[in-house]
Amino acid sequence: MILCGISDEAGNTLASQIQATRELDWHHLEMRNVEVPGFPKSNLHDLPDAAFDRVVADLSAAGISVHCFASTIGNWAKRIEDPFDITLAEVGRAIPRMQRLGTRFVRIMSYRPRDGEDQMEQERFTRLREVVRRFRDAGLQPVHENCMNYGGMSWRHALRLLENVPGLEWVFDTANPVFNADRSQPEPRPRQDPWEFWTQVRDVSTHIHVKDARWNPAKNDADYTFPGDGDGAVERILRDALARGYDAGISIEPHMVAVFHDAQSAAQDDALRTNYVEYGRRLEKLLARCRT
Repeated sequence: MILCGISDEAGNTLASQIQATRELDWHHLEMRNVEVPGFPKSNLHDLPDAAFDRVVADLSAAGISVHCFASTIGNWAKRIEDPFDITLAEVGRAIPRMQRLGTRFVRIMSYRPRDGEDQMEQERFTRLREVVRRFRDAGLQPVHENCMNYGGMSWRHALRLLENVPGLEWVFDTANPVFNADRSQPEPRPRQDPWEFWTQVRDVSTHIHVKDARWNPAKNDADYTFPGDGDGAVERILRDALARGYDAGISIEPHMVAVFHDAQSAAQDDALRTNYVEYGRRLEKLLARCRT
């Protein structure tokens, strides 16, 4: 089993991300956004070549591999009405960088949900089939996350997406169902059930994001917690995964530290890294319990 974490949850800077990984004695990251000296913080596929070269060199020197690349392809900020060329350009930039890093998995999504019932399903399926084809032709495996996107609207939407996009696999996020409405249900829509969602996609899940949360009605949003302390059914899901022989990646995404307005703040990196390391240690203890 490979333990890792969403890189920028451990700090904005590459140095902080590497330091947190070393403190946990882990050897992998799920690279998302990173700030390299002399360059602004960017997603891995948007970094200038010189900055990417620095990432490759520093990770290699630290003995850290990138297990999964958390791209922005089709993510919650992208609309299905946007030109497909935006997506294809991101895929084109991601493939050679993943190959250079020796990274097999790439996290993708299926574009933000539209208002109303018309989700332009066929356009989504057509686009994702092409995205999956390009990655798989390059020897890489795309995994779709149940987030604020079409495939995350409910487990029924997830299965419909998987049925229509051959070769796509899943990264299951334990907490996202806690705050996402079940868009397969009529109004007023209940929020999703993490355990129910997991049981529908576990056979095609080759990566897991461990995040936990409780719904806070007072602020109409989620409060994020350490793993096992929220309503994400984290322990139940991990017990089930291990009992079924799961031995792939598990990536932490604490989401607990407020982001300061000053993205360059060293104090922010310290807070993120401290929380990330504590989160990782708690995950290790939780996994130990799940094995007993």
